[in-house]
Amino acid sequence: MTNHGQELAKAGLAIKAIKLNPDTPFLWASGYHMPIYNDNRMFLFFPEHRELIIEGFKDIIKINNIKFDIIAGTSTAGIPHGALLADRLNVPFIYIRDKPKAHGLKNQIEGIDAESDLKQKSVLVIEDLISTGGSSARAVQAVRDANGIVNYCISIFSYGLNKAASAFNKLDIPCETISILTYDVLLEAVKEIDYMSDAQINLLKEWKDDPFEWGNKHGFSKIEK
Repeated sequence: MTNHGQELAKAGLAIKAIKLNPDTPFLWASGYHMPIYNDNRMFLFFPEHRELIIEGFKDIIKINNIKFDIIAGTSTAGIPHGALLADRLNVPFIYIRDKPKAHGLKNQIEGIDAESDLKQKSVLVIEDLISTGGSSARAVQAVRDANGIVNYCISIFSYGLNKAASAFNKLDIPCETISILTYDVLLEAVKEIDYMSDAQINLLKEWKDDPFEWGNKHGFSKIEK
């Protein structure tokens, strides 16, 4: 079986969809300095990478015997990948706004009539990246609020942070998360292709263990907003 995670890690590094810099970390919107930045939208430019992601999702669905009636993409970067997968599998597609529109029919779930709901259909949520997990868990809840059943949220990439697990654990009904690429697999690929020094890889491993204090420990204080 193809190791889609390893292939995706190498592809992401090659096209700079995944950037790693423990020496000069990136400032996230939260104000924390982090040694990784990920933009899965960049995979859309390359047909072979789009195909790799679709095949990765299909493998997850098959291995875990996931049954569903509808695919839902998260706004915004989960939408194109979710739509591509729905098209390949010939199933209905919807997408989830991060919050309801402030005008018109005030939809949060797009693809169904605002006066209707999901009628207890089973929905597979497609996310591009699970970092701290808050927005992903809210997307799952939005589908459930629209009378949909969600047991799985699958993503292209996950950092595997405890904070994300906590966000999903706070949901009233459990929802399993599975990713094509995980942070640990990314680090394995980095080592395999000699992408960084051992010292830099150790800094990246250290970040995973304590991401929100990592910057302070290395002289990159949080920027208060």
